Amino acid sequence: MELRKFVVPEFIFGQDARLLAGRYARNLGARRVLLVSDPGVTAAGWTATVAESLAEAGLPLVEYTAVSPNPREDEVMQGAELFHEQGCDAIVAVGGGSPMDCAKGIGIVSSSGRHILEFEGVDRIKDPMPPLICIPTTAGTAADVSQFAVILNTHDKLKIVIAGKAAVPDVALIDPQPLTSMPAYLTACTGLDALVHAIEAYVSTANSPVTDLQALEAVRLISANLLKTIQHPEDLDLRSRMMLGSLAAGMAFSNASLGAVHAMAHSLGGLLDLPHGECNAILLDHVMAYNFKAAAERYRRVGEALGLELEEIRRIKTAVGVTRRLNELGVKTGDLGMLAEKAMHDICIVTNPRKPTRGDLEAIYAEAL
Repeated sequence: MELRKFVVPEFIFGQDARLLAGRYARNLGARRVLLVSDPGVTAAGWTATVAESLAEAGLPLVEYTAVSPNPREDEVMQGAELFHEQGCDAIVAVGGGSPMDCAKGIGIVSSSGRHILEFEGVDRIKDPMPPLICIPTTAGTAADVSQFAVILNTHDKLKIVIAGKAAVPDVALIDPQPLTSMPAYLTACTGLDALVHAIEAYVSTANSPVTDLQALEAVRLISANLLKTIQHPEDLDLRSRMMLGSLAAGMAFSNASLGAVHAMAHSLGGLLDLPHGECNAILLDHVMAYNFKAAAERYRRVGEALGLELEEIRRIKTAVGVTRRLNELGVKTGDLGMLAEKAMHDICIVTNPRKPTRGDLEAIYAEAL
């Protein structure tokens, strides 16, 4: 068996884990914290509970909650400016992937003094980031345990991917309680995002025995519990299983990378500012059909973990209510060439099990249109 590295942050999993934010910030030497979140999470009250934990630990904080669903480069730069202006020395992020990715970007910029768009690619971060604690409020993105951050370049209408060990948070406080306020469609889209993470990590050309264990267990957990969670949104046991599935998928893809679904979804999100989880869900079965002959045995094992024939993946999407096509999101035939071109340059395409051409990707987009 070849040597493989597996990177994961320290994490605490379980109900009320978020309330340990103050203790862990203190442990990391924080004296003044930048608390990064978004308007939705703040309105739901979860940002306030974390702020209370920090206050109880005697830590002054500054809130930065102006984060969009696809975090923009200017939001990162504004957050980094606030970090310096207010004399902060640590960051706590509360939210889905957007606040957590934005927080990573703020940390990168604050320690380097450079623009966030300069860090696109793998292992471009050379300066240690300030201490970062991530508290996820969705079961999907797993930015709290991953080596990735995705930022929207609004000028070029392109999502850039920043990857490397330096982007891994110091601590993740993984609490299922915040999931109970998620609306059904967000639960569905983020859950399918986590499922895509698991499937793409398992068929990735960078897979390993360790990531395989995590990926297949994530597939089992998510497929068994997603629909039940939508039907019983306040059931903490179901929410915990979904959060565990998201965690396992996150550890898998952080160390095995992803594939064409994510490369193509990033392209859609960059050009048209579309919701990431829904884009992944729309593209999943089309990319799987394209990839199948290059990783047939692995896809069969995914089907076994799902408990259904692989071609029935659409049944899961329909059952949880994710049925829209790309044209319903505003994608036009004339966009497909540009979308395919951008996807070809996304780092996630490198580990796709089948090496696509631009024409291949354009055809997949057309099938999902």
